[in-house]
Amino acid sequence: MADRSLRGIRLGAQSLQSEEGVVFMERRATTYKCATCGHDTTLMFAADAEPPQTWECRTCGAEALLQVDGESVKLDDSEEKSARSHWDMLLERRTRAELEELLEERLAYVRARRGAGEDPTRERIGA
Repeated sequence: MADRSLRGIRLGAQSLQSEEGVVFMERRATTYKCATCGHDTTLMFAADAEPPQTWECRTCGAEALLQVDGESVKLDDSEEKSARSHWDMLLERRTRAELEELLEERLAYVRARRGAGEDPTRERIGA
């Protein structure tokens, strides 16, 4: 029986995969400098990836700027999108006249369900 015993390894102890034939992506070091505390943060990105203009400083949590040739890049605010409200998105799909027409239809439907002659804003006395 001892001849046929299985040998095993612990789960998670080591990988059974090898790095043979694996081609790693080219990388480059990217530096960010914090204007608040002066701390430099160096991160590795893929050579063909565009690094973000800002990164959170690991020391103080402020915004650190990307360094290119020892100089901080100027932030490009043109890509920053303003938040659109529900009303803005609604106006992209319908005109104001269409919205007023839909509102009148829905109000007529609600009034018909409640009763044709009732004013829903009027309080009932003695109820």
